[in-house]
Amino acid sequence: MKKLTVSALLGAAAILAASPAQAGSSDGKVQVKLLATGVLPDGKITALENNTIGLPAGSQTSANDNVVPTLAVEYFASENFSIETICCLTQHRVGGEGAIAGATILDHVLILPATVTLKYHLNAGGIKPYVGVGPSVFFFIDEKPAATTQALGGRSVKLDSHFGVAVQAGVDIPINDKGFGFSLDAKKYFMTTRLHVFNAAGAEVLTTKHKLDPWVVSGGVSYRF
Repeated sequence: MKKLTVSALLGAAAILAASPAQAGSSDGKVQVKLLATGVLPDGKITALENNTIGLPAGSQTSANDNVVPTLAVEYFASENFSIETICCLTQHRVGGEGAIAGATILDHVLILPATVTLKYHLNAGGIKPYVGVGPSVFFFIDEKPAATTQALGGRSVKLDSHFGVAVQAGVDIPINDKGFGFSLDAKKYFMTTRLHVFNAAGAEVLTTKHKLDPWVVSGGVSYRF
């Protein structure tokens, strides 16, 4: 995945460099960013709502970190205000902590973090820092139970999508007056979900509520036109 990310960014940089120079502008209305993004999830259980499966008290979960390529598209309504959305898919596994340390809960889940933020930009000479906030919803795709879940009778799993909020801060660093630059960005998401585990007959045998609240940190190249 890391090799894929590096290759994607290098290819994107080459495409941007090949764009007509006259099309770019340091004060253009649209900015496109191609970023390497680290997704650092949390995933703690906050409530045990149905426990037919027999999960012991003190059970907790954690998800692995991942690095993925990300595309961000931003529209500047004015010099100081813009609207940005991002596109990426990130894959994770979920394991046990606490009383179920070493257990495997989910073998695979893809997350699409649909996010739109309203950003306020400052002009600090050679750099342009910003802050932002906006709504987000995580779409969970292709959830698969792992070995421990299956051993306890779980044959299928589902994660609910809920609306949350993202706050962000970052900086754009222009490298010329043709629209090219570098960008650094950090987002903190506040998001909850429920995990539903079903047995072979389709009955729900476990329901847990989770607080996700991941950090998402990015760095890469930008082009404004």
